[in-house]
Amino acid sequence: MTNAASCPQPSDETAADDGTYSIGDLAREFDLTTRAIRFYEDMGLLQPQRSGPGGRVRVYAARDRTRLKLTLRAKRLGLSLNEAREILDMYDSPRDTGPQLRKFLDVLGAHRQALEAQLTELHANLEEVKAHEREARALLARSS
Repeated sequence: MTNAASCPQPSDETAADDGTYSIGDLAREFDLTTRAIRFYEDMGLLQPQRSGPGGRVRVYAARDRTRLKLTLRAKRLGLSLNEAREILDMYDSPRDTGPQLRKFLDVLGAHRQALEAQLTELHANLEEVKAHEREARALLARSS
């Protein structure tokens, strides 16, 4: 699977005449494996209809395509799939958007704080590496 940030912008060209998509259509459009799409389905992010013998053929609607697109965007932001599902599920309800937006802001705020903490730790590690490099160069200079 490739990085979602490098995914081409989705288009409506992959839609069947009836506005539905096969798993292969979505895989090609979003540069994913069919296994990844089935995993997103298992996580409750996608809910395709079933057709064919024994319901083995997945038929994705425009809603599923949009949810997949938003899931990949959430992943790009570093959100977990559970966080993405919670947010997407909130938007499925026709209620007031205030609680949805507050939840989204809460999730983004927590994620931003985690990223800032990681960045602080990375800066500290980088300074430690630089200090070791200076020490090694000084020792090398003395031994020459």
